[in-house]
Amino acid sequence: MLARIDTGDGGLGADEAARRLERAGPNRLPAPRRRGPLVRFLLQFHNILIYVLLGSAAITAAMAHWVDTAVIVGVVVVNAIIGFLQEGRAERALDAIRDMLSPQATVMRDGRRVAIDAEALVPGDIVFVESGDKVPADLRLLDTKSLHMQEAMLTGESLAVAKDPSPVAVDAALGDRGCMAYAGTLVTSGRGRGVVVATGSRSEIGRISSLLSTIGSLTTPLLEQLGRFSRMLTILILALAATVFAIGVVGWGFTTEDMFLAAVGLAVAAIPEGLPAIMTITLAIGVQRMAGRNAIVRRLPAVETLGSVSVICSDKTGTLTRNEMMVESIACSRRLIEVTGEGYAPHGLFLDGDAEIDPESSALLHETLRGVLLCSDASLRRADADWLVDGDPTEGALVCVAVKAGLDPAFESKAMPRADVIPFESEHRFMATLHHDQQGGSVIYVKGAPERILEMCRRQRGDDGDQPLDLNFWHRRVDEIGARGQRVLALAVRPVPVSHRELRFADVERGLILLGLFGLADPPRGDAVGAVQRCRDAGIRVKMITGDHAGTATAIARAFHLRGADTVLTGADIEALDDAELARRVTDVDVFPRTSPQHKLRLVEALQSRGLIVAMTGDGVNDAPALKRADIGVAMGRRGTEAAKEAAQMVLADDNFASIAHAVEEGRTVYDNLQKAILFILATNGAQALTITVAVLLGEALPITAVQILWVNMVTAVTLSMALAFERAEADVMARPPRSREAPLLSPLMLWRIGFVSVIILAGVFGTFEWQIRRGSDIETARTTAVNTLVAFEMAYLFAARHRLQAAFGRDSMGGIRPALIAVGLTIVLQVVFTWWGPMQRLFHTRDLDLFTCAVIAVAAASVLLLVEIEKLLLRRLLKSSEVVHEHN
Repeated sequence: MLARIDTGDGGLGADEAARRLERAGPNRLPAPRRRGPLVRFLLQFHNILIYVLLGSAAITAAMAHWVDTAVIVGVVVVNAIIGFLQEGRAERALDAIRDMLSPQATVMRDGRRVAIDAEALVPGDIVFVESGDKVPADLRLLDTKSLHMQEAMLTGESLAVAKDPSPVAVDAALGDRGCMAYAGTLVTSGRGRGVVVATGSRSEIGRISSLLSTIGSLTTPLLEQLGRFSRMLTILILALAATVFAIGVVGWGFTTEDMFLAAVGLAVAAIPEGLPAIMTITLAIGVQRMAGRNAIVRRLPAVETLGSVSVICSDKTGTLTRNEMMVESIACSRRLIEVTGEGYAPHGLFLDGDAEIDPESSALLHETLRGVLLCSDASLRRADADWLVDGDPTEGALVCVAVKAGLDPAFESKAMPRADVIPFESEHRFMATLHHDQQGGSVIYVKGAPERILEMCRRQRGDDGDQPLDLNFWHRRVDEIGARGQRVLALAVRPVPVSHRELRFADVERGLILLGLFGLADPPRGDAVGAVQRCRDAGIRVKMITGDHAGTATAIARAFHLRGADTVLTGADIEALDDAELARRVTDVDVFPRTSPQHKLRLVEALQSRGLIVAMTGDGVNDAPALKRADIGVAMGRRGTEAAKEAAQMVLADDNFASIAHAVEEGRTVYDNLQKAILFILATNGAQALTITVAVLLGEALPITAVQILWVNMVTAVTLSMALAFERAEADVMARPPRSREAPLLSPLMLWRIGFVSVIILAGVFGTFEWQIRRGSDIETARTTAVNTLVAFEMAYLFAARHRLQAAFGRDSMGGIRPALIAVGLTIVLQVVFTWWGPMQRLFHTRDLDLFTCAVIAVAAASVLLLVEIEKLLLRRLLKSSEVVHEHN
């Protein structure tokens, strides 16, 4: 079989793999068909607010006001171009996220087992699969062990199918090809090895289907809510425009043409045409920020949900802890030696009490460390600044502690080469290796569960030689080390004749000599400890779910200061409770040891039944139901299976709990920035609409024409409101309770602020307009003053809008002000062009303004900033006093 594909058990060489990759192409299916650029551009006009603007353009064209028509159409087209470009940017961002989620494959290359991107697989690669993996390409299986595959996506068969490398008939049906594993199918149990026979579009799934997009489309409940808001706003605007038209014609006797233009101006003023683009940009920036902090959002509704998470159920291993086992204590003879260090880095001290010791000065300690090194299959390697383990993490920790003591794995394996091995199996709970040295000596090392190894020992090795085994002493020592939250392994030895060449179970079942015990732990991540505290400050409960024993779980829970760390609910306890009792107990317990993936689903449902918003982490194929059921399913990017990643809404690139906390912070920040943008746009648009309405009601000339309003809307949408999308997190973003999912888009405070600011800007625009008229200026100069006043007020209000309650220029408010300053600078440049450049004067009917007028505008505009800041101060004091009253009550 391998000869036919021109490969071997050692896999392909790097050069040959590169040649085949060039010939066969990447191992991926063709990208899903997307809308073409023209269709995408035309769809930018598919918005009810835009329809109103286009209708206004049609009215002005029918009235032969071509300049007005051109400006309205121009603004609509500019808005469409912005949306078109942003949609392309969003698609590119989602493509980048797809690349970050690219599945990995374990293959043989150049005789070594390595992990590569699945896209780099080529025919002839030798691939390894195990439980939870998604098969990366079509494989002809070479050997299997209890391998079962879920092939429902190809065959419709709901049950897992057993796989076997035995050949089948050439014309066998797809579901009967037991010797094949097909791309996209899932390994439900067991493991196997196979050779790649087809990749990409030539695979079975490539022939019969196209790959469905794994990334959610750019639509969210918030945008749907905004769609409903836009329809209501449109109805309100049209009704108001009709009312103004009727009052002007009937009440004041204005001409129909003038009132049509006023109604068009009102519609143009009130419509927030830039709002959809601002929403899209804010969400896209939030997703990219999260990706930069190792939280990859796969489905954009998760961005909003993150802002309201009230409970995070986290795995222990690798998420709260480093997932780097470390030997923290060694028991030899009567001594308990502490070992320092960090993770797999082979650097640290050996301490006997407070005194540092040299492992080489203790023959017993040195022999114990050499024995555990030889009886391990893992290896250490350095990758840039990190130390990594190839093989089992527990064995990696044992190798690491031996290297800390100055032992060289390569030298020791040559000095005492391994002749035979009994691999570790859960049935017998130990591993044994047989070694021969160069001097004719032979020895067997056995490591495993302490209770099992102690049963196999008759003697113990001390500093003065071998002694009878003190079983009670060693059981107490095991309990002592275990009470620290450490996993305990024992190591024993047995000398054998040099003629002993084969290792049998009978050789190790009795007569061993105990060398010592090793206490191993997966230490907490330093940044995760702080992240858990930040979550608690944000009103978010953190619950730890682990398969470890209660003692280990409790020790880690104490390190994280989880509430009620000594109160646990084990997997057996969960099974004994009905749903109602579990729902009652689950809120009082934060530590769940000895749990299985099936228990996670029940915990999620129990928490949700109490009205809580739940984020759940998971990495295994069996975690998929819980991840799907959770409000936010969080999969592990490094160790997570493809099944878990597909079920999750978010993937952690670094498997770190701190990244969940960062994602919650970014989710809250995104929602804050969306609300700030809405608050800014509706307040400024409301002021423009009020200006037209009040002018008509008073029977006066319009301070601002429709085309001038369109200019203002275009400038502020492209510059000022855009700056709010880049705002940093508020100082209290992680000090507030979670936001309710049912919270309205516009809170009473926001409605008040919109009305308050609209009235302030209205007064400023009308005031400067009337001031110019009374100075004897012509209507064009007065309107130019009014337009610049409106823009100046919006620039000043931008600084207040950056924070809803916090002072605009306080010590904590200046950070991140750069986007606002850039936006204001660009707006000033555009207004200079608008006011003094000849072509713009002819297009918008503007006039030059003197320096005194500019100074009056600047002073007037400062009033909105001052008044809003006074309002914020009063609100802060009101909220503070209500908190004090609440505390006393």
